[in-house]
Amino acid sequence: MGTTGQSTKTGKEDDLEVRSFTEDELVGVAADVLRGLGAPAATAQMVATSLVLSNLVGHDSHGIVRLLQYSDMVNSGQVKPTGMPHVAQERGAVAVVDGGWGFGQPAAQLATRLSTELASANGIAAVSVTSCNHIGRLGEYVASIAASGQMGMAFCNSGPIVAPFGGSGRVMGTNPFAWSAPLHNGSVVLDFATAKVAEGKLKIAMAEGRPAPPGSIIDNAGRPTVDPADLYNGGALLPFGDHKGSGMSMLIELTAGLVSKMGTSVDPGYQGGNGTLLMALDIEAFTDRDRFFEQAETFCREVKRIGGGPNGADVLLPGEFEARMLESRRAGGVLVAGEIRRQITVLADGLGVGIGPFALR
Repeated sequence: MGTTGQSTKTGKEDDLEVRSFTEDELVGVAADVLRGLGAPAATAQMVATSLVLSNLVGHDSHGIVRLLQYSDMVNSGQVKPTGMPHVAQERGAVAVVDGGWGFGQPAAQLATRLSTELASANGIAAVSVTSCNHIGRLGEYVASIAASGQMGMAFCNSGPIVAPFGGSGRVMGTNPFAWSAPLHNGSVVLDFATAKVAEGKLKIAMAEGRPAPPGSIIDNAGRPTVDPADLYNGGALLPFGDHKGSGMSMLIELTAGLVSKMGTSVDPGYQGGNGTLLMALDIEAFTDRDRFFEQAETFCREVKRIGGGPNGADVLLPGEFEARMLESRRAGGVLVAGEIRRQITVLADGLGVGIGPFALR
C-alpha cells in the first residue's frame, strides 16, 4: 500500500508524523483492521468505507479514529463482529430493523434503503433500528435518502455523556440529529450533535494536544474546562444552545431511544449502542416534484445572493462545507495525525494485521 507522498510538519512532530493518505489507502487500512477484529469481508468493507467517508467530508471524529473505539467494543462483547442486520417487522409505512448487535453501519444502511422503498410506496416512511451499535455519521444516511429524491430525517441516542442545561451530571448522549432535502444537483444536509461538540472531536483534540472549544465541557466537579482529558476523567459535555439543545437532546432520547426499544441513556437496562429512527418523505406525495425542485433551487440561490449582503460574503448552505471538503480531500488526500496513526498501529500489531506505510511506531 503506497501513500500520496505528502506530509505536513507541525510543532514537535517531524515530517513523517502527519501524512496524507488517499481514500483507497484509508479504506484498505480500516478494512484490514476490521477483518482482524472478526468482521466478514463484506461487512469490513462497508464499515471502512463509511468511516473514511467521514474523514473525506471533514468529520475526522467519525472517521478511522473510531477503529479504536470499535476494538474496545468488540473486546467487551458489545459488538458481535459477525452480527448481521435483518428486517424484524414491517407494517405499511413502518418497519423495524434489528442490527443483531453487529457493527452499526450495515444496520443503518439497510434501514436507509428500506425507508426510501417504503416512502416510494406510501408517501412517507419511518424505520427504527434496534439492537444496534454505533452507526457513524447520521448525515451519510439522510444524504442517501436525498439522493433518491426524497427528504430524509434521522434521530439517534447514545450513552450518557452530556449534562442537561443547568446541571453537571451526565444524562443524555451526544444525540445527533440530521435532516436532508434533495436538489436537482446534490442536496441540503443538516447534521449535528446536540452537544456543543461531538465526543470524537475531543478525542482527536486530546491526541493532537489541542484544547477543547471554550464552553463545551465541564470537569468532574462541574467546573468549566478546556482540557479534553477532563471529559474522560468523569466530566461531561454541555449541550449546544443551552436550554434549546438540552431540550432537543431529551426529545431524541424519548423518540429514538424508546421507539427503537433501545431505551434511554439513564435506563438501568440500557445496553449502549445507538437507538435510531430514520424517516423518509416522498416529495411527489405532497407536491409537484418539478415545482419543488424549482423553488428549492431558487431559495438556495437567493440565500447565497441576498444573505451575502453588500460585501458578497460566501454563505454556505447546510452540507456545502462537507461537499467542498469531499472534493478537496479526494483530490489531495486526508491528513492523519501521528498520534492517531500510532494508536491504530498498536491495534493492528496486536491483531497481527499489516497496515503498510500507514503504520507509525
